[in-house]
Amino acid sequence: MLWPMFFLTLAFCGIAVLGVLAVRVGLEVRRFSRAVGDSSERITRAAENLERAAMPLAGRAAASAGNRPGDERDGQRGS
Repeated sequence: MLWPMFFLTLAFCGIAVLGVLAVRVGLEVRRFSRAVGDSSERITRAAENLERAAMPLAGRAAASAGNRPGDERDGQRGS
């Protein structure tokens, strides 16, 4: 009767360890997904800032080339 109780205790401890590890993995996944979401928002804000900063430069480049932005179609200059 000693060996079956020993194996039953060992199995219970193994399942308990797996449960604790599963909870830890779940918490880390939640933390990682928050970090990915925050990073995505920061990248979106940076892209918007870059687009806003590039608009005056694009306007100046178009003015120095002699045409306005949006005048080009299919890679050819409008006449």
